[in-house]
Amino acid sequence: MRIGELAALLRVSTRTVRYYHQQGILPEPPRLANGYREYGMRDAIALARVRRLVELGLSLEEARDVIADDRSRELSDILVEIDADLARQEHEIQLRRRRLAEVLKQAEAGSLGPDDTSSPDLLAFLRTVELPASKAAAWDRDLLVLMDSMATSGDRKQAFAMFDALAADPAMAARGHDFYRRLDALADASPDDPQVGPLAEALADYSVVHLLAGSGPPDWDSAAVEPFLDGLAPAQAEVVRQAMRIMARR
Repeated sequence: MRIGELAALLRVSTRTVRYYHQQGILPEPPRLANGYREYGMRDAIALARVRRLVELGLSLEEARDVIADDRSRELSDILVEIDADLARQEHEIQLRRRRLAEVLKQAEAGSLGPDDTSSPDLLAFLRTVELPASKAAAWDRDLLVLMDSMATSGDRKQAFAMFDALAADPAMAARGHDFYRRLDALADASPDDPQVGPLAEALADYSVVHLLAGSGPPDWDSAAVEPFLDGLAPAQAEVVRQAMRIMARR
């Protein structure tokens, strides 16, 4: 297959594939007599591996080392490893979605209370702060409920202060609405759209300064977010991933 077919198969742009070639991450096949490069199954698997490793938080340099090691391995061994990874993801997704369904059902019924399932402070915040009518805002609301349900008591105390500050400051709410607008604008964009990185940086900066109050990221399992990113467009999901990785490094 040609580079465009490879990119389409993995839902990336040809620019992304070429960038990985330039960085020495993805091996570039030699040109044939007709001038084209032909990609095969091992190339597709290598590209899928790069994308997965980046999603897990590895740097491109670290991903390059893994892909380099893969070149000396049997293709069947790599496929078995990928299958095991998918099985783990499937199990985690099933558990988290069952948990989320329970929490959202309680939230919709207004029956959540101080039982360590979700806080009344969060529900009060969601009623007080009027979120814009957008897909990104609706996703954020559901995620807030999920993350609150998974937080430790110490994290929840910090979150209460955050909710109070957001509800009391119209400027913060307006800034949040602007982020939702920028996320919605990426609904039809690709994950490597040039707007993704700056928006992720802005979200991370805003969260560290205004929401985390200099105390560092809460002790949440960031992987818990991953199963719910399929509710967003690819570029929107990439913004969330990058923003969380940036915050984790600070």
